[in-house]
Amino acid sequence: MAKTRPGKRDADSYTIRGTNKIVKAGDCVLMRPSETNTAPYVARVEKIEADNRNNMKVRVRWYYRPEEAVGGRRQFHGAKELFLSDHHDMQSAHTIEGKCVVHTFKNYTKLENVGPEDYYCRFEYKPSTGAFLPDRVAVYCKCEMPYNPDDLMIQCDECKDWYHPACVDLTVEEAKQLDHFICSEHGSDEDAKKPQQNSLTNGKVEVENSPPA
Repeated sequence: MAKTRPGKRDADSYTIRGTNKIVKAGDCVLMRPSETNTAPYVARVEKIEADNRNNMKVRVRWYYRPEEAVGGRRQFHGAKELFLSDHHDMQSAHTIEGKCVVHTFKNYTKLENVGPEDYYCRFEYKPSTGAFLPDRVAVYCKCEMPYNPDDLMIQCDECKDWYHPACVDLTVEEAKQLDHFICSEHGSDEDAKKPQQNSLTNGKVEVENSPPA
């Protein structure tokens, strides 16, 4: 845990300007970016300090977006994906614009509704070296890509593997109408495509299973 700096005292919380939202150590927050028309920075508050004039500062651990990391944004990165970095800073508490929730990947995939304040993290990232932890994750489909929770996937009834519709020559709409699906390794195209009306929840096909997080 970080030590309190000379002339400073620990504070239990900070109330975001113009709101009644209270920030405490361990909370995830949205911080005002240095440039206009850019998305807010996301950070985890590690510590809150105040000086004798009650000026508040927060020690934060930054989350990086995929486009800010080595390698950039890739196909399997979801729109709300973040990497927890080992980059720490002291920032004025007044730069905090709001609170957010950074879920584990598994918990994020179970959300029925994803709100503007919802994000997820499945990797830690070291900006100094460009290294990720873990450095390997499960891959799916013919394209052998990690799971992107923004993308619809369908499961083969035989092998239980998961596929992107486009990778098995289906449109998303066709995939949503499937009664069941058998991949080309375990059946003919005719076996794979038997339509029915499936119920939809928030634009997603209701399925019993999804690729493991």
